Amino acid sequence: MKTDADPRTVPLTDPRTGRIRGSSTVGRAPQVAEAVAAARRALAGWRALTPRERSRRLDRLAGLIEEHAAAYIAAEQAGTGKPAHEAAGEVENAADLFRFYAWAARTRSAPAAGGFVAGHESWVRWEPLGVVGVVVPWNYPLMMATWRCAPALAAGNTVVTKPAETTPDSLLLLAEHAREALGEAVAQTLPGDRDTGRLLVASAGVDAIAFTGSAAAGADVTARAGTKRLSLELGGNSPVLVLPDAPEDTWTELARATTYNAGQSCAVPARVITLRENHESALSQLTAAMRERAAGRDFGPLNNADQAARYDRIVGASAAKATAEGELALGADEQGGFWRPARVLAELPDDDPAVLDEVFGPLLTVQAADGVEEALALANGVPQALAASVWTRDLETGLALAGRLDAGEAWLNCHLVQTAELPHGGRGTSGHGTDLSTLALHEYQRPKTITARIRPPGAVRPD
Repeated sequence: MKTDADPRTVPLTDPRTGRIRGSSTVGRAPQVAEAVAAARRALAGWRALTPRERSRRLDRLAGLIEEHAAAYIAAEQAGTGKPAHEAAGEVENAADLFRFYAWAARTRSAPAAGGFVAGHESWVRWEPLGVVGVVVPWNYPLMMATWRCAPALAAGNTVVTKPAETTPDSLLLLAEHAREALGEAVAQTLPGDRDTGRLLVASAGVDAIAFTGSAAAGADVTARAGTKRLSLELGGNSPVLVLPDAPEDTWTELARATTYNAGQSCAVPARVITLRENHESALSQLTAAMRERAAGRDFGPLNNADQAARYDRIVGASAAKATAEGELALGADEQGGFWRPARVLAELPDDDPAVLDEVFGPLLTVQAADGVEEALALANGVPQALAASVWTRDLETGLALAGRLDAGEAWLNCHLVQTAELPHGGRGTSGHGTDLSTLALHEYQRPKTITARIRPPGAVRPD
């Protein structure tokens, strides 16, 4: 909601306290047009650079992030409320990703080239799409922007990034350092609200959209983008298959992954599915592990009042008969924020809202299946298909189940383990496209085939 004082700004709230911490500008049609036009002007120079020079500049940006890590950590904490150790790890990952794509900018992969037609020679070259509009959510402001911007820039595009309304801080800092390392208007940040994002998506001057957010918002982006190239990551609802021979650390690892970033991650563990034979023991051990995780000490708050209200609605509508909660361990200056304890819901129907919806909070549901096939059916029985995990000491069984899960990324005896080298992407209502790895470069490139006639028709090919 806009402030009464200035309709061109929105208030910024500290998630740890619920108090106003400042304000941010709101981009409207003139600001969107100006940013896109500046990106278009910068495009010719940026795409003309050799891969070596783009690589050097991206590496310099990675260095600036590392050099100013403390400022980035503070900016991430201001908008998200996450603990310093979580923010520090994400800042480190952002620098690593820019450095990874600095290297990837110098790699080349293309379909075969050669003499496919008599008397002709053909080549395939990858070209940048142009100006990429990037719209990212509030759960990982810097990291989600880096996932999108780094490969887009490495591929030779310029980018205009619209951060979430509540978390512009770290991306405004990134834009300053991008100007220094990459050049004027190569990578810009355009703060604003949902209307700002809609204007950016619909802008005629934007060639492609990279969007990370909810399925409903993704559908809206698709409708507004027209024929633009789209890369969509639209959330998840990750199943976790826990077999009777699960490793001893399964419970602590799941509790840690579930509460990381207060559960506000598209790939976070969400739905634990056991067999009947290990359901009672699994529920007992998982409940104990979740109760060990304290909000405030181990993880941060939910991001904003709307998300807290949504979380409360889903939990309140659940028909779960067994519930358990962890503790709040808040400091004196953390009262009044959007804190929610770690929570487990069990003995609930398969169509419970806490099962079907992406809860996006520090919560696990626990279901029981009458066998492995039913467990798989439950796991694959929701529209989202982003990530999943299997927990068993039997490597052969675990790998087979991971292969049968409908998910773009599956883990065995771990969860949320990611690195720049490995691709990440969704299926179903979780969207399409690829983040991370060199494969992500193709999200922001298009192939062009060039064929040249090297001898006239009927000419004899020389020996």
